Amino acid sequence: MKLILLGAPGAGKGTQAEVICSTLNIPAISTGNILREAVKNGTALGMEAKAYMDGGKLVPDELVIGILKERLAKDDCKAGFILDGFPRTVPQAEALDRMGIVIDKVIDLEVSDEAITKRMSGRRVCESCGASYHLEFKPSKEEGVCDKCGGKTVQRKDDHPDTVKERLEVYHAQTEPLKGYYQKTGKLAIVEGQDEVSETTALVLKALGR
Repeated sequence: MKLILLGAPGAGKGTQAEVICSTLNIPAISTGNILREAVKNGTALGMEAKAYMDGGKLVPDELVIGILKERLAKDDCKAGFILDGFPRTVPQAEALDRMGIVIDKVIDLEVSDEAITKRMSGRRVCESCGASYHLEFKPSKEEGVCDKCGGKTVQRKDDHPDTVKERLEVYHAQTEPLKGYYQKTGKLAIVEGQDEVSETTALVLKALGR
């Protein structure tokens, strides 16, 4: 099964991708990871991408998709894959279609901006060991102190309410139009994010016919 996972930052895509991977035994493909891998492996496309990355420029869509196609040709993708973080825009989706990559299903995780802001702005991460907590949903025993190593727990810059607001605005402007694009193809399944992760997972698997 070839899947795309859509959803705003903080909607829980990474968590659901892990579950789908283990259930369907298919890899999750993150474009950031495959770009780094192509550069590390020194492939022709990887070297071309490196020139853009070293110059602080965005890697062009067609090049990203070329590297993506290289990655999808590997044996572990024969039974399918999940694309996480790509496409981000309608032009990227159109380029994906032109490359002949046929997607079976697009899962859109719907979580309100208010819930995402609450979810992300409450996150805390240990500076020392990286363990993650949440002020409301998963607090450490002592506020500001990691249960595992006693390190200091802090709020990441990405999780600051102002930053979250900016990231959501970019998502609504650039990525959300993909819902309409895939709705026209009849491949879009909308899953309402629940308070309990397991309940969201059950809805995602149901949308996949599992």
